[in-house]
Amino acid sequence: MEKLLKTELKTSILKAFGSSGGGYISQGQSYETDSGRVFVKINHKPQARKMFEGEMASLEAIQKTNTLRVPQPIKVIDLPGEGAMFVIEYLKMKNLSKYSAKLGEQVADLHLYNQKCGGKLKKEENSVNEWQSDWPTFFVRHRLQAQMDLIERDYGDREARDLWSQLKLKVPEMFCGVEIVPALLHGDLWAGNVAEDEFGPIVFDPASFYGHSEFELAISGMFGGFNSSFFSAYHSKIPKAPGFEKRNKLYQLFNYINHWNHFGTEYRGSTLTVMRRLLK
Repeated sequence: MEKLLKTELKTSILKAFGSSGGGYISQGQSYETDSGRVFVKINHKPQARKMFEGEMASLEAIQKTNTLRVPQPIKVIDLPGEGAMFVIEYLKMKNLSKYSAKLGEQVADLHLYNQKCGGKLKKEENSVNEWQSDWPTFFVRHRLQAQMDLIERDYGDREARDLWSQLKLKVPEMFCGVEIVPALLHGDLWAGNVAEDEFGPIVFDPASFYGHSEFELAISGMFGGFNSSFFSAYHSKIPKAPGFEKRNKLYQLFNYINHWNHFGTEYRGSTLTVMRRLLK
């Protein structure tokens, strides 16, 4: 693997440093090269290239907005047989603390970026994105229902099925009177995907898509790691719209079902509890 890396990166030096690590999905290792330090993510699954290409596109999309700092993506490399590697800029990061409020402001700037561009387009071309008005249908069909289909396939959970059949009818009313302009989202903004260095906040491991800005904040509030200054700074730029708290629970529901699908039945209880609360 290291021989392949040397060839692909056109480097005579390739020296691992630090401990190898990684998240739930991929392993990682830092290296010294001729042109500086890099971080390499490794995944041996058949769909690894597609996943890493999606991550690379997400990093590039966020970079283009000039709102949030992300590691510079460098290259996706196929492994012999199956799997792939993703080479990105190495950044010496530590836990987010000093720059929490700054991150809140910058995430809000990311979410406002498309709206500002859209405003310019509207003035210049008198055009509007028709698809922005149908976010609730997209979210129900392609996020919640897709996750519930996996629960049905793998668990056949009757209580979850019954609660969901009631809840999906109530989702549209949660969005009454709310204007939704599609925002570029990081897509997985939990504490494990944010950090800082001496220059400011950094985000990484994105799974970006265009959606409702409120979706981003659900997972940020679920597992700790973000203090109140992050949320205060964010909402100073994007105030809470009427019904925010209930929609936040709806977006948390997606994350609980997703975790149930990925990590098992320990998330079943949280999923059902949120469903019941939303039905009250």
